[in-house]
Amino acid sequence: MPRERGTKTVAQNRKAYHDYFVEEKFECGLVLYGTEVKSIRNGRVNLKESWAQIRNGEAWAEGIHISPYEQGNIFNRDPLRPKKLLLHRNEIRKLDSQVMRQGYTLIPLEIYFKDGKAKLQLGLCKGKQIHDKRDAMAKRDSDREIQRAMRNRQKDG
Repeated sequence: MPRERGTKTVAQNRKAYHDYFVEEKFECGLVLYGTEVKSIRNGRVNLKESWAQIRNGEAWAEGIHISPYEQGNIFNRDPLRPKKLLLHRNEIRKLDSQVMRQGYTLIPLEIYFKDGKAKLQLGLCKGKQIHDKRDAMAKRDSDREIQRAMRNRQKDG
């Protein structure tokens, strides 16, 4: 069987972009069991209320909900169990120091398959205030109006 090539996005955490400023992104691997990988391939994963933290020099993702695989019977794991993240030691140190000193948060942004391996995009994020969220919504609405006006102008012209 030939190996898969390229990337295939499975799930995104759109709420994270609404609630946080994403300063930097990191790609990391996930330690998963077979039934979890099969469930992710079926798209049965939710990142909405997830976060990551550094404990004892290791990165862990919490709150990622991977639904049990239907044909998994006894091999299914707890859907909300903490998942270990695979990062280089210097990346873990850098993330840990920024989370401790500057008040950043680690948020999983996306799960995807890259060349057949499950990867997680981890964001180093800073929380938005309510007025920042309102500004972002107003900008998005105005951009949408501009795009709509441009399309209508091209149709008429």
